[in-house]
Amino acid sequence: MRALLASTLAIALAGCATAYDSDAPVAAAAAVTQSMPEQMASMDPGDSILFWDDARRSAAFRDMESLFPGLEVAPANNPRVFRQGPPLSRDVQVAIRDFMAKTQAAGVMVLDDGVVRFEEYGLGMMPDDRWTSFSVAKSFTSTLLGAAIADGAIESVDTPVTSIIPALVGTAYDGVTVGQIATMTSGVAWNEDYTDPNSDVARMLSVAPVAGESQAVTYAKTLSREAPAGEKWVYKTLETNLLGLIVEEATGKSLAAYAAEKIVEPAGFEGGLFWMQDLTGGNIGGCCLSLRLSDYARMGQFALEGGKGVVPDGWFATAGSPLVGFPNAPGYGYGYQWWTYPGAYGAQGIFGQAITIVPESNLVVAVVSNWPTATSTANRNGFREVVGRIAKDID
Repeated sequence: MRALLASTLAIALAGCATAYDSDAPVAAAAAVTQSMPEQMASMDPGDSILFWDDARRSAAFRDMESLFPGLEVAPANNPRVFRQGPPLSRDVQVAIRDFMAKTQAAGVMVLDDGVVRFEEYGLGMMPDDRWTSFSVAKSFTSTLLGAAIADGAIESVDTPVTSIIPALVGTAYDGVTVGQIATMTSGVAWNEDYTDPNSDVARMLSVAPVAGESQAVTYAKTLSREAPAGEKWVYKTLETNLLGLIVEEATGKSLAAYAAEKIVEPAGFEGGLFWMQDLTGGNIGGCCLSLRLSDYARMGQFALEGGKGVVPDGWFATAGSPLVGFPNAPGYGYGYQWWTYPGAYGAQGIFGQAITIVPESNLVVAVVSNWPTATSTANRNGFREVVGRIAKDID
């Protein structure tokens, strides 16, 4: 199993509804069970997901639970049912379908104030199928951080990381706060190059497990500091894995179990959730949960509506704001594990997964895809352009 996860998983880590009352008491959390595949994926160390062909990726993305161990969360006891609204204009529908065809999208869903205005699938995906998230999971982990703060399990984003994970005392993470982990401004040096087999992101889950210690901590101990905490932003999947561990340690629950209580139930997920585990049995905070397209949209709607009763008031407004600005890209930035854009914020993962939220338009757009390459600036820009056209259409 170690070779499998090291080779295949580590590098991949990159008002409106009927039959639903957001103010109703939350039902008991959905059940969480262990999921183990009958036959593991290839154990060839060179068999990285980045080099799979389209057909192999497409099959895997819709069925990661058949390849990797993880925790399975049952659907919500009270799923949120979306009402169907009038279709978007013909021109915008054509633009969405054109984008889907050009980028190998498996599905797009548009919610206008919680009402479905567009829902379409490709690559053989059906509404009941689930699709992997890659780094869209980071925004889920951020939401669980907010829930842990609201619950009092974590005092605040200013809490020192070492007060929750003492094993990091004396490492490059000594003196770093939870908030600096959440904004990826720890100052710790890191290489997130998905094309480099020697990069940190490629090697972090290949580190030999140490008894009683998370793999995230084991790898974090090998890192050094390149800048004072809070002064430099570098995208680091390890830091979301550490953030997930912080939540698990503070709450005494796995990320999947906490998500069952704090996301799946209150957001009303219809198809449950699968969240992969690392070699030490912890959920991987920075990657790899699987959902239906409609549940990615439900997550976006949950964030748009503020996560009432789950996260602190104003949490998503802060988490989805440019706490870190990008000087070479005015209007763009990074919050607490959410990417920020002019007038919008969102979650995004490699190979074309995304949830984009436009608060002023009460708009949520979710997409799942199998891009030919892990990253594509052209495809990201194309998706934002499509979202902009949708926002103008509904406004």
